[in-house]
Order: sequence, then structure tokens, then C-alpha cells
Amino acid sequence: MKSNNKLKIFNDPIYGFITIPNSLIFDLVQHKYFQRLRRITQMGLSYLVYPGAHHTRFHHALGSMHLMQKTINVLRFKGVAISKEEENGLLIAILLHDIGHGPFSHAMEHSIVNDISHEEISLQFMENLNEEFNGSLTLAISIFKGEYSRKFMCQLISSQLDMDRADYLKRDSFYTGVAEGNINSERLITMLNVVNDELVVEEKGIYSVEKFLVARRFMYWQVYLHKTGIVAEQLLTRILKRAKELVQQGEQLHCSEPLNHFLTSEVNYNSFDSNTLEIFAKLDDYDIVAAMKSWRNHTDFVLSNLCEMIIDRDLLKIKIKNKPIKTIDLEIHNKALVDKYNISKEQADFFVFSGEITNLAYQSKKQHINIQLKSGKIKDIVKASDQLNLKALSKPVTKYYMCYPKKKM
Repeated sequence: MKSNNKLKIFNDPIYGFITIPNSLIFDLVQHKYFQRLRRITQMGLSYLVYPGAHHTRFHHALGSMHLMQKTINVLRFKGVAISKEEENGLLIAILLHDIGHGPFSHAMEHSIVNDISHEEISLQFMENLNEEFNGSLTLAISIFKGEYSRKFMCQLISSQLDMDRADYLKRDSFYTGVAEGNINSERLITMLNVVNDELVVEEKGIYSVEKFLVARRFMYWQVYLHKTGIVAEQLLTRILKRAKELVQQGEQLHCSEPLNHFLTSEVNYNSFDSNTLEIFAKLDDYDIVAAMKSWRNHTDFVLSNLCEMIIDRDLLKIKIKNKPIKTIDLEIHNKALVDKYNISKEQADFFVFSGEITNLAYQSKKQHINIQLKSGKIKDIVKASDQLNLKALSKPVTKYYMCYPKKKM
């Protein structure tokens, strides 16, 4: 029997109590699509670096919704008209903004699903739910797609200073223990306002915005682009690619039915129909971990070794440089592996590879964080701030990495 009391409270380690504002949102949280987020880690394999980083997309979605509730209250207090329907639309859009993430967050997008991003899958989930809930998500979908007439609402969902970032920086900082990322989201929200239908930050909030951008840069270098995390994610992507190759060659791999579907089918944007969505909704981190535990005993040299590396956390070596990796360096490591294990160059490529990582804390060319000065004038944060390094934060920094096996594999 379902309980009739739908005004529930969640106890969150960061914000304290988070309230569910109405029965529609309660029903969405209860839905199997949303409950699946409990089984998808927010930070992929980062727990191999930061042991506390086991929090999930479920945590993050509720936290983002909580911050949106606070923002709506602040803006209404400052005289910004937000109707009950718009409030609901904003809360639903931010609650479901990450619902399309696959296992371990990003690894799926680069291996067994082609040309379809998690945002596009999120939209498909929302459209399915909209049918199920008799059109009550129509406004939320319009805001999520950035099509709603009131621009600031779309900015609250996706911009340089949205509720998604305001939650994940604080949350990821808390669970990793990396204090540099701990932003004051409460103060940032209190300083928000709307001018000409665009989101602005009042001048007295300028230091909070500076801290937010610097924290974002720290978190990218120290956490999201941590070299061990990069290796682990690359290995996971390669495991799924290798598994797909083997299955297409007629090999039978032991794994769950949903994972098997994505290994045996060519899934892309055009073939991602409602049936595919239902199978995708059954896929989570547990399918991948169980598969890796099974595949580590497989006869295929590549698959078994890659799985063992992640399961036992005995990863590849990684070197990060400021200049692109020379082909000759890769060839030396590749040849050594070919000779040592009598494998093909293509097999060795799974263990020897290069790539690049880019850190851009503030995309000033795409969108602006606008500061409203006391005079009423609006200025971009880079021009309004006396922090010289903000200019540097709006330039991308690219580094190059090379991965190869340790001496003993």
C-alpha cells in the first residue's frame, strides 16, 4: 500500500532537512527512473582516489532542487514574479536534469552508446514521464530545453552559475574532503537578482562569485581531472569497447540483460526509442561492476587485464605534460608490450594511449556571470572584479597525458 503522506523530508549531510514541496514531486522522486539514480555514483570512479566519494546522483538531484527552492524564495522576496506553475517547472527541471546519466556517469557516452549525450537521454526520460503524469512536466521540459520565454529561469538550470554547479561543487568537496571546493552556495543565492529577464549577482556578492570560480578551477585540477581518476575512467571506457568488440565477434560474455542489450545492439541517437529507454533505465553501476568481476577471468588478454586493473585498483601509469605526447614515446611502450606478451599492436593500444584534458573555469565567450553594480550598471564578472586571475580563469588550460602499463602487468 502506498502512503498518502507525500510531504516527506530528506536529511541531507550538507543542507540538513530537504522538504519535498508537493505530491507531484514526491511521485517523481518515488518513480523507478529517479530511484535508479541511487545506484549511479555522482563522481564515477573518483572513489579510487578519494575513498569518501561514494555519493550518488540521487543525492545531488535532491540537493540541487533544495537550492532551487531557496533561490525562488530569494527572488520572490526581491519582487521577481514567479507563479506556482513556474516554481513547479523549475523544481522539476532541476530535479530531473541528470536523470539520463548512465553507469559511472560518463563512461557509457564514449563506449557503448554513440552520438547521444546524457542531456538528450534526460530529455527522453522527461518526455516519457510527461506522458505518464498527464502533461504536468510540459513547462519543466520547456525550461530544461532553454526554450521558455523567461530567460533567467533557463539560466537557473543551465548556465555558468546554475543550481547544478552550486550543489555539485559543495557536495563533491564535502565527500572528497577537498576543502578548496567548499563554496558558500547560501550566500551566492542570497545575492541573486533578475534584471531585464536575466540573472545577475548584486555587487556585494562579487567575492562569493570569485570564490566560486576559483573553487571550480581547484576542483577540476584536484578532483575531476585527477590523473588517477582519468586513468580509471579511460580503462572503464576501454573495457566496454573491448566487450562490445568481442560480442560482435560472436563471443558470449556473462553480464546482465540490460548491459547485454547495449553490447549486442548498435545504439545511437536515431535508434534510441522508448524501448531502448526502458532497457537503459535498468542499467546502473552494479551491472558494470558485476560484469567486470566476471570478465576478469575471461580468456581474452585485453578484457581480463583491464577488468583486473580496476577491480584490484592496480591501474596504468600516467604522465601529464604541458606539450602534446610524441608518437615515438607511445610506440616504444606499445612495442615493449607486444614483445613481452606476444599480442597484436591493436591489443596493446588498449593499454598504451594518450589524450588531453582541458580546464576552463569560466566560459566568458559563451555565457556571462553578470554583476549588478550599485549604480545599476551591469558588468561581466571579469570586468567588475579587481581579481586579476579571473581573466586567466576564462582562458582554457590544456594538458596532455600518456598512459602505459607499469613494468609488471
